[in-house]
Amino acid sequence: MVLYNETRKYFLDFHAEIIGISVDSAWCHHAFTQDRNLHFPLLADFEPKGFVSQLYGAYNPETGQSRRAIFVIDEKGVIQWSDLSPDSINPGTDGILNVLEHLTPTTDHE
Repeated sequence: MVLYNETRKYFLDFHAEIIGISVDSAWCHHAFTQDRNLHFPLLADFEPKGFVSQLYGAYNPETGQSRRAIFVIDEKGVIQWSDLSPDSINPGTDGILNVLEHLTPTTDHE
């Protein structure tokens, strides 16, 4: 999350927003946001636990947690790109920025 917070300006160049979501409660997200000084919202997929995560195929019922997943969703609500990474691997921002570059007219992000 800290990486995305630090690189948020590059996403904004493409008129893209970052939103985090996990099965943790809104209270946990509030504390985490303050502790890490995040500048994007964290949404709670808490009740029913993992409902949204299940819809996106990212819920792990064995652990009761969401897997590390990234989705680029366009303005029409269509998933243009996704990545499901092992928890031990930080997927970085390159894949996301590459997709955004191809979705956005060049005049919008120069």
